[in-house]
This record gives sequence, structure tokens and C-alpha cells, in this order.
Amino acid sequence: MINSGDTAFVLISAALVMLMTPALAFFYGGIVRRKNVLSILMQCMIALCLISLQWVIFGYSLSFAPGNAILGSLKWFGLNGVGFEPYSDYAATIPHQAFMIFQAMFAIITPALIIGAFAERMKFSGFVVFILLWATFVYDPVAHWVWGAGGWLKNLGVLDFAGGAVVHINAGIAALVTALLIGKRNGLDNKPAPPHNIPFVVLGAGLLWFGWFGFNAGSALAANGLAVNAFVVTNIAGAAAGLTWAMLEWLSNGKPTIFGTATGAIAGLAAITPAAGFVSVIPAIIIGLFASVFCYIAVAVIKPRLGYDDSLDAFGVHGISGILGIIATGLFASKTINPLGSDGLFFGNPHQLFVQTLAVLATVVYSASVTFIIFKAVDKTIGMRVSEKEEAVGLDLTQHREGAYTMLE
Repeated sequence: MINSGDTAFVLISAALVMLMTPALAFFYGGIVRRKNVLSILMQCMIALCLISLQWVIFGYSLSFAPGNAILGSLKWFGLNGVGFEPYSDYAATIPHQAFMIFQAMFAIITPALIIGAFAERMKFSGFVVFILLWATFVYDPVAHWVWGAGGWLKNLGVLDFAGGAVVHINAGIAALVTALLIGKRNGLDNKPAPPHNIPFVVLGAGLLWFGWFGFNAGSALAANGLAVNAFVVTNIAGAAAGLTWAMLEWLSNGKPTIFGTATGAIAGLAAITPAAGFVSVIPAIIIGLFASVFCYIAVAVIKPRLGYDDSLDAFGVHGISGILGIIATGLFASKTINPLGSDGLFFGNPHQLFVQTLAVLATVVYSASVTFIIFKAVDKTIGMRVSEKEEAVGLDLTQHREGAYTMLE
């Protein structure tokens, strides 16, 4: 039975999640050097266009159509059979196509997150082929495992409300692998390049936070109390994490920065994503606090020591937060928040922590290995990295023949 209120809520939530991809473009675009800002905007915009088509043609079917424990099928190819009546396995009160388009926005932003790892040095042609293959062979199977009817992790009882494993671990691990394979940017000598436009970063972070309410609250798939809980804990975790990062900078560097505060907020929002429909406010504060601590250590301590060039900390923020969030769900989940979920370790169910840990390990291993294969295959055929000269000039001019800023003579 279709509920008009639930339908309107899910469609608005889908629109909010769609806005997160342009928001990510501003967030990432502000961090890179000015000669590469348009390349980031273009990569995010093409992801929005390309994966939208991939999703309706076969991606949704591979992720959610009846299949086996590993993958869906092509039963819903071209949205065949995906109509305006509810499909009760996923959402009983909204049209099937409303669920499909809501999920499309998750499929779009996940490969876009990886852009942060190889920013300023990937060929545009290589990027287009890479994300199409990655969405098909990495995102779609993992989405089916966790959310698809019959998926093996779903059958084990894994809790991932809005994409801790499917989105953040999946993209974060792929980010680390691509950063290692493509190599460091030239001329930085292990020193971070200063962001060229901090207001862009803050604009992007604010719009991401705004969109995250659709991301997490919308995953209730109904305008109900569970959506309210997800909305509230999302805001609280982001706030706790942003404040914590500012405090960490203040203590370690003598001054808090808006760049760090925005980064911390994103870490907290990513960490609460899998838990938003299963935990209450106090656990959300704890999750946000620890997300900032762990991501700060990953970004400010471990990355400089190991010397890899995850340009915009896609792994250090999204990968680490996703892992933390999935594990924290296994600790703090409570059936008083969501009777359809499970209790976590702190509510008497240690088994939940075991299956959450298994989901982390499975996602890490699969994403890393298949990303490696896809990267190598594309690199061998059309190449993944621009030439040294093109990198020096900048991707805006060499890949798109455009400049972000007009220089007045």
C-alpha cells in the first residue's frame, strides 16, 4: 500500500543525496591546487551522469534483483519490472522506482569519493573507464551482499543502515589502493599542498552535512520515528566530530582551523552512517568523538610517516570512519531504537560484533583485490596517469582545456 508521505520523504531524501556529489566536488575542489579544481568538478559531474545511466540499465538489477548470495541478476535490466507498485522485500509503502532512484544516489557518490585519492594526476579517459568498471564489479556486488534480498552478509544479520561498508569502507579501501598504484604527485616532497580555496571546502562540507540527512534519515524509507532518530544522531555525530578535531588541532598545533573542523565533521558523519538507524544520542556522540580521533591520527600521524599520497584523505577519513562505524554498530546497536535490528555487544549480544567485523574484513579484501585488478587492466590499456608535463601544467588545461579563474591582464 503506497503511503504518499513516505513517498514524498524518500524522493526528497534522494534529491538531498544527489546534491552530495556536487557538494563533494566543492569540498574536494577547494582542497586541490587552483590548476586542478575544474578536473575535480568534472570528475564528480561525470560520475553523476555516467553512474545514473549504469544504474538504470543494469547496476540496480545487479545490486537488488533476485539472484544468489553474491550478486543479483539481470532480471530488472533497463528497469524492466521496476514499476510504481511497492516491492515489499525493500520498502512496502513507496513505489519500487522511488527506492531505485534513492539507491541510485548512493551508487553515484561512492565511486566519486575515491576521486580524493588520485586527485591532480589521473587521466580523464582512464578515470571514466575505471569508475564504470568499479561501480559494476565492486559497488554492485557489495551492495547486494549487505542490502540485497538473499545477500550473504544480509543473511548473516549484518547491520549497515546507510552504507558504512557499502559506501565508506568500499570507497575508502579503493582510495588507498589507487593512491598506492598511481604513485605520489610530483614536486610536493611529502609536504601537503595548501588548499587553494578554503571557502569552497566549507561550502562543500556544509552541503555534504545537509545532504547527509537524506543519506541517513532517508534510509528509514518512511517518514517515521526511525527517520527522526537517524536525523538526530547524524547531526550529533557530525557536531561531536567537528568539535573534537578542532580541539585536537588546538592542543597539537596551538590553533584550530576551519579546514580541520570541516574534515572532522565529515569523519563523524561517515562514522554514524551505518549506525544511524540502530543507536541513540549518547553512542552517537561517542562515535563522532572517536571518528575524529582515529581519522586525525590516520591523516596527521600515520600518512606522513608511511609517505603514501592519498591526496585528499579519502582513505584516512572515509575508510577509517567506515570501519569504525561498522564496528561501533556491533557495540552500540539496540532493539529499543530499531526492533527490526539487533542488540550489540553492550546490550548483551556479542555475536553482532562478530558479524560486523566479518563485514569489515570481507569488504576490505574484496574492494582491495578487485580495485587492484581494475586499475591494472585500465592502466595497461589506456593508461591511468597523465604525463609529468601535463601534471605540471594542471589537469584543468591539459584534460579539459578550461581554466577556473580568469586572469586579468
